[in-house]
Order: sequence, then C-alpha cells, then structure tokens
Amino acid sequence: MEVILLEKVHNLGNLGDKVKVRRGYGRNFLVPYGKAVPATAQALADFDRRRAEFEAAAAKALAHAEERAKSVADLVVTIAVRASEGKLYGSLTERDIARAISDAGVAVQKREVYLPEGALRSVGEYDIALHLHIDVMATIKLIVVEEK
Repeated sequence: MEVILLEKVHNLGNLGDKVKVRRGYGRNFLVPYGKAVPATAQALADFDRRRAEFEAAAAKALAHAEERAKSVADLVVTIAVRASEGKLYGSLTERDIARAISDAGVAVQKREVYLPEGALRSVGEYDIALHLHIDVMATIKLIVVEEK
C-alpha cells in the first residue's frame, strides 16, 4: 500500500513523502490517526494544494514542543513512595511519572514519558527522557524517596 505522509513519522519519512507500507500498518495506524492518506491521484492533487497548510501545522507543533521542552529543562520532581531498604513495594511507571510532572505544573501525557529499561523499582535519582515531539526530547531529574 502506498501512502502520502501528512506528518513526519519515525523510521518512515517526512511530510509529503510517498512511501510504501504494509496494508495493515497503513489501514490500522497511519490513516486512522491522520498521519497519512492513501496515495491516489486525487489525494496527491489535494495534498499539493494543501501542502502549505500541513507545513504550517507541523511548524506550529514543533514550536509548541520546543516551548514545552524549555519549560521542563531544569525541572526536578520528587516522588515519595512506600519502600523498604531502597526497594519499592511496587514500581513507578510512565503513568505515575507523568502524573507527578503534571502536578509540578507542566502538563505531560503518559505516552511522552520514555523509560527504556522499564518501570522504576528502587529509590534514587533518575534522568527521565520526555519525548515531546518526534524531533524534540527533554530530560528531567526525578528523585524517588522513601515515604516517611
């Protein structure tokens, strides 16, 4: 299946690229989420007509993500959890971290928190990556302390 990308997609292409993808990926992810349209003659003509509009929207989203990255640049978040001898009774997941950052004053969604090694299971200091946009990553310092 050939599609025209309406935004930059990681490991696939940039705005306006005509790429060949598997049918399921195109039908079940790219098209329903507004990331691409099937590459037909009508869609190509429509995209060429609206290209400036798509580029402006992409630039606006990038600027917004860069602004958010600046707002979290020096953010230090502390979470108190139940623990014993440095080990947490549970774990801290993306959802818990996103909620703590949002409570600190910067709205962050769970899908923007990047934990490559999985949930946190011990007390300590961590550098947490936030994937705010496909081209914008930010890092915050998370301190996990034992609840008193």
